[in-house]
Amino acid sequence: MGMTPRTVGLGIAIVAAAASCAVLFLPALTGPTQPSDTYRARTALENEGRILYIRNGCIGCHTQYIRPSDWNQTATRVSQPGDYIEDSPHLLGSERTGPDLSQEGGMHPDDWHVAHFTDPRFVRPVSIMPDFAFLKPSQLTALIAYVQSLGGKLADARVARQRSWKRQLLAAFHQGEDANVEFLHAHVPPQWMALPNPYPPTEVSLAQGRFVYQQECIYCHGVVGDGNGPAARYLDPKPFNFTILKRHAWSGGMLYYQIMNGITGSAMPFFKEDLESAKIWDVSNYIAVNFIGKNIDSNRADNGIDAALEPARRPGATAPPYLGPISPPVDLKIQKDWLCCPPQKPNH
Repeated sequence: MGMTPRTVGLGIAIVAAAASCAVLFLPALTGPTQPSDTYRARTALENEGRILYIRNGCIGCHTQYIRPSDWNQTATRVSQPGDYIEDSPHLLGSERTGPDLSQEGGMHPDDWHVAHFTDPRFVRPVSIMPDFAFLKPSQLTALIAYVQSLGGKLADARVARQRSWKRQLLAAFHQGEDANVEFLHAHVPPQWMALPNPYPPTEVSLAQGRFVYQQECIYCHGVVGDGNGPAARYLDPKPFNFTILKRHAWSGGMLYYQIMNGITGSAMPFFKEDLESAKIWDVSNYIAVNFIGKNIDSNRADNGIDAALEPARRPGATAPPYLGPISPPVDLKIQKDWLCCPPQKPNH
C-alpha cells in the first residue's frame, strides 16, 4: 500500500492515542496503591500550606523527591512511590535551583522558617530565593506547617526533637548569657572540648574563614559576632554571641563541633553537609581571632605530618632546596610496554 495522506493521518492518530494513554491513563493504572512506611495523611492546615506552595510557584525551584543517584549527595532517604499516594497533583518538580525539600520537615525549627520566608538572606545570605513577607501571619503559619510535614513520620520525629531541645535552650538562654554558655558547653563531647584547632590562623586561613562567615553566618551572628544580625529579631533563642567566650573556657574543637552539628532547637543549622572540614576550621579561626581574641589554641606543635599546603608547625620542618625527582627503588622494574593495564595472560 502506498503512503497516502490518509495513511499518514491514521498513523499520526494512532501514535497520538497511544501517547495519550501512556501519559494520561497508564499512570493511574500503575500508580501506588499502598502508602509507604513513613507516609501519614496531612492535616487541614498543612493542606492549606500546600495550596500556598503551589500558588507561589515553589515547585519552579524545589523538587520533592530523592533519586537513587542522589544517595551519595547527602540524601536522607530515597523517595518511594507510596510517599506520594495522597498528592494530586504531585509536586515532584524537575528544577533544583534551591534544595530538594522531600525531607525538609524538622531540619530547622519553626522560627528559622519565619526568618527564612520573611527574607531568605536572613538565614542564607547568598540565597536568590524571593521573600514571602507579603504573606499574612495565618498564611505563613500554614506554609511553615506544610514544609515541616515534608518527610511524613520521619519529619514528625525531627520536628518533635527540635521542639524538645528548643524548650531546654530557651530555659538556659533566659537564665542569662553565661548560663547559656555553660549549658551549651555541657552538651559538647569532652573530646571535642579538649581538641585545639590544628591549623594556624594564617592570612590565607583568615581570609577564607571571613568568606565563609559572610556567606553563611553574618546575618544571624552579626558583623562583630555579637549575635545581633538582621535575623536575630525573628529568632528565639537569639544567635550566639561569640564575644562572651572571652570570659569562658573554649577550644577550636568546640567551635568546629557546633558548626559541624549545629544546635538542634535553635536556628543554628548543621553545616557538615555544606562545608568541607578545612572551611569549618578556617571559619573557626576567623571567629576566634576577630570575636574572641583570647586563648587562641590553633597551631600547637604536634607530631603530625603537615599537609602540603600548610605552613610547618615544627621547628626545622622547612623545605630543603629542590634536588630533582627521587630515584625509584633499585629493584623496581618499570614496565613501558602498556599504558594503563597489565597485559592479560592468554587462556589455554
